[in-house]
Amino acid sequence: MKGTRKYKRNTSAVWLITGLVAVLSLVAAACGGDAEEETTTTQAAAEATTTQAPATTEAPPEPVAPVTQGPGGEEATASGEIVLSDDEMSQVQSGGYTAALLWHTAGAFTDAVSQGARDAFAELGIEVIAETNAQFDAAQQANDVETVLAQDPDIIVSLVIDPVSGAEAFRPAVEAGVQLVFLSNVPEGYVHGVDYVGVVTDDLAAMGMAAADLLADALGGEGKVGFIFHDAAYYVTNQRDQAFKTWIEQRYPGIEIVSEQGLADPAAAEEIAAALLTRNPDLDGIYAPWSAGPADGVLAALRAAGASDVAVVTLDLDTNVSLDLVEGGNIVGIAADEAYALGRTMALEGAYGLLGKDAPAFTVVPAIAVTADNIVDAYRQSLATDPPPEVMAALGG
Repeated sequence: MKGTRKYKRNTSAVWLITGLVAVLSLVAAACGGDAEEETTTTQAAAEATTTQAPATTEAPPEPVAPVTQGPGGEEATASGEIVLSDDEMSQVQSGGYTAALLWHTAGAFTDAVSQGARDAFAELGIEVIAETNAQFDAAQQANDVETVLAQDPDIIVSLVIDPVSGAEAFRPAVEAGVQLVFLSNVPEGYVHGVDYVGVVTDDLAAMGMAAADLLADALGGEGKVGFIFHDAAYYVTNQRDQAFKTWIEQRYPGIEIVSEQGLADPAAAEEIAAALLTRNPDLDGIYAPWSAGPADGVLAALRAAGASDVAVVTLDLDTNVSLDLVEGGNIVGIAADEAYALGRTMALEGAYGLLGKDAPAFTVVPAIAVTADNIVDAYRQSLATDPPPEVMAALGG
C-alpha cells in the first residue's frame, strides 16, 4: 500500500570612551585681579568635572556561533522536532508498510544508523525487507536500487554515494512513489517535497565547536595550534572544519592557529603533521578533520617525533583514537555524532512521507563532546554499543 504524498516547495573588545575632558581654568589675571571672579570660575570648572560621564568599558561581544546549513544552504531543524502523534503512529502501524535500507558501506557508524532505523521502523509496524551495502561503488548502488524496487518497498533510506549518478539511479524509485529519505547527500537536481522527503545528518557546526572546546580546555585556553582541514568540496567536512576554526578564533583569543594545511588524501596526514612539527617545534595542538586516517597519521607523526605533549582533537569515534584517548596519549577529545539517532530520525521522516506530512528539508542530530571520562556513555549514545574490547580493557572494564 503506497502513502499519499502531500508536497510543499521550499524555497574588542569595543572600548567606548565617553570622556568630555573640560579644561576651563583659563583666567585672565590682571594685576590686582578680581578674587570673586576667580572663585566663581574655579567652582564652575569643578562642577563641570564632577558632572561629566565617567569613562566606561563595555564587555566584548559574545562570539557568534557557527550554524549548520544543508548542502543547498537549507536551514537546519533539530531532530527532536521530528515526532508523530499517537493518531499518526496508529495510521502508520495499520498500513502494512515496508522499508529498505540501502547503505554506502559497512562499519560501526553504518551499523548504528541501521539499528536506529530498524528500531524505529519496528515501533511503527514497518517491516524492513532489504538491507544492502554498495561498498562505496556508485554502480553497485544503482544495482541495489533496481533489485530492491522489485520488492516494492514503501520507504527507502540511503546515503547517495555519487549525487550526480545517483540522480539517475534513484529516479525509478521516485517514479514508483517510494518515500526517499537521504543521509547527508542529495541526488543532483532533486527537489525537496517532490522527489524526496528529507535529508538527515549531523549538527556539523556543533561538532566543530565541540572539537574547539575540547582542545581549548586541554590547552588551558592558550597555545599554538596546527589546523589540518579537508581540502575537498564536501559540505559535511567543510562545515565541521570551518566551525572549529571560527570558534577558536572568536572564543579563544589566547590560542593562535599558526599553520593551516589542506588534506585531500588521508594517507598524507602523517607527512603533513611531520611538516607542521618541523616548521613549528613549539606547537601545542593539532586539529585532524576525522579519526580513521587523518588522526591516525597525525598520531604516527607525533610518536615518531617523540612529541607526547602535543594535544590532538578529531571527529568521529574510532578504535585507534579512542584507545589513545583513554590511555592518556595525544588525543585529548573527540567530537562525535549520534549515529543511532540519525537512523531513527530517517525512519520517522519516512513515516512523514507515508502520511503526506511535510518534513523539514534538512534535519540534524546533536553532537557529543567525548573525553576519557565519558567515553563509555558516549559510545552508547552515539553508536548504541559499548566501546571496542581493547578500549574497555584500557579502562579496566
